[in-house]
Amino acid sequence: MAAAAEIHTTTTSHQTTSSTTPRVDLPTCPVCADSMIAAESSAFLAENVVSYLWTCDTCGYGFVTNHTMKKITCS
Repeated sequence: MAAAAEIHTTTTSHQTTSSTTPRVDLPTCPVCADSMIAAESSAFLAENVVSYLWTCDTCGYGFVTNHTMKKITCS
């Protein structure tokens, strides 16, 4: 994999839906628009925040996404 020349941070938030099919929002490269399937690495930033490092296999561009998770409670 090529080293990323720049690292940009974006923040996204995922919400749980009542649909039986889970919604998956995988990122696309902002430079070449190639689809990304798996993050290169991940880290917990806080109890409910996960940060993912993405690197494009096509052009080598790297960026970070942060995802806030909602706590699930059973009733």
